[in-house]
Amino acid sequence: MLDKPLGVSSNAALQRVRRLLRADKAGHVGSLDPLATGMLPICLGEATKIAGDIVAGRKRYRFTLALGTRTATGDVEGAVMETLPVPTFDGAALESVLARFRGETTQIPPMYSAIKRDGQPLYKLARAGVEVERKPRRIEIYEISVLSSEAERIELEALCSKGTYIRTLAEDIARALGTCGHVAALRRLYVEPFQDEPMITLDELTARVESGETPALLAPDRAVLHLPAVALDAQATERVRHGQAVSTPQVLAPGRVRLYDAAGRFFGLGEADGFGAVQPRRLFADRTPGRP
Repeated sequence: MLDKPLGVSSNAALQRVRRLLRADKAGHVGSLDPLATGMLPICLGEATKIAGDIVAGRKRYRFTLALGTRTATGDVEGAVMETLPVPTFDGAALESVLARFRGETTQIPPMYSAIKRDGQPLYKLARAGVEVERKPRRIEIYEISVLSSEAERIELEALCSKGTYIRTLAEDIARALGTCGHVAALRRLYVEPFQDEPMITLDELTARVESGETPALLAPDRAVLHLPAVALDAQATERVRHGQAVSTPQVLAPGRVRLYDAAGRFFGLGEADGFGAVQPRRLFADRTPGRP
């Protein structure tokens, strides 16, 4: 897990990792703004095929809400668009406001986001001074708590669903407090299911590679251990690799499963039909020695 540094885009961090590890293909999961630091999962090679499973995981953030000013981007990088006085509030009033945001809710994505409209990222339209209507999206805030609070700065921690924009959440909290605000600092603490995995910085990774050390990488199936595992013999594995459904000794509930070959190697995801058959869904390239 990469600990993305401040001031570096997610794509720039990804490309540095890809070059350092000489990966033919790579992808990052869940973009972080240059302002943000913290966990940025990077998938290398065939593991890019399960990046979508990681994106769906819950994410925990720690962020600082600066009250009294709203910026164009919702963070410290944007021009100040609005200034309002900050009312006096105590801990009870702040907790009452935060309670409104817990649970399922809707959120309007910011203009400065990678969401596309007619093939054009919204942030490009925003930079051109164009604002378009955005549809509210369903999100869920599982937890949100105060770490510290001063007159015009509140440090918060939140566990939220896929698709949650912390910049928008911060602006909405500020409005609920009777003022405006923006994100002054943001760190992603983890992406599920990697909450217990250590992170490595770009500098640490560079030093290890330059010293000749091979950095330890997580096995691709680490991201999908919540799915049932299906072990297939050589014949069934071959059929699955040719796009065919196979019968399994175990009757699983309908849904996605992890697939393992006769040697115990994870080679992709399948779909159980609930009646003892499994269909291939997303398979890794066959790296068996001696095969073309």
